[in-house]
Amino acid sequence: MDGYLEFYDFNPRELQLVEALRTLRLIHYSGWLARRWTAPAFPASFPWFNTQRYWQDQILALREQAALMDESALTMG
Repeated sequence: MDGYLEFYDFNPRELQLVEALRTLRLIHYSGWLARRWTAPAFPASFPWFNTQRYWQDQILALREQAALMDESALTMG
């Protein structure tokens, strides 16, 4: 936090958003891939996307994020 504060006046109340925004990014990325999956380049570029392993890993990551969001927010200092 000290490093951030050297460059930007950071509102400490925004720290509670970190995990929620990280979760949103995970969901958005999967949605972005899914929306473009029918484009010819996507299956070749992201062959792991539409696999059982990918979705198992995503479910695990989202469960971990849910646990992190249940914890108290980061604090400054």
